[in-house]
Amino acid sequence: MQIRIVAVGKVRERYVAAACGDFLTRLQPYYPVEVIEVKASLGSQPQTAMADEAQRVLRQVHEDDAMWLLDRTGTQISSEELSGKIAAAGNAGTRRLTLVIAGTYGAADALRKRADYVWSLSKLTLLHEWARMFVLEQLYRAAKIARNEPYHH
Repeated sequence: MQIRIVAVGKVRERYVAAACGDFLTRLQPYYPVEVIEVKASLGSQPQTAMADEAQRVLRQVHEDDAMWLLDRTGTQISSEELSGKIAAAGNAGTRRLTLVIAGTYGAADALRKRADYVWSLSKLTLLHEWARMFVLEQLYRAAKIARNEPYHH
């Protein structure tokens, strides 16, 4: 199964970019992972920005993708549960799992409607750059759990 991350905006902080790059490299033996960045709509009214960003994101999501939206209002799961959900998606024949990280203003309703699952990393509000880093780390952790390999304690 292929995993794609579609994220609004670029990672600007070097330390976050380095961590993301590290986890992308670590993930390669487990899943082909691709990160797509779409342009953020900063300076607009929040509702307009969210709608514009949602349209750019949805253009990157194929009809047959399983799409998970990252949103603090979603379901919080453990690393073990994440590993099981990813395995279940692959076992169900999902060819590509697309994880969507919305922009600074959050996710528009269009993204929520398209989402097959809404996943919350935390009830805390996180910088979306950090959310990308945390998602990549959790994907790596989930892969290690699935193969019963050391990393997860």
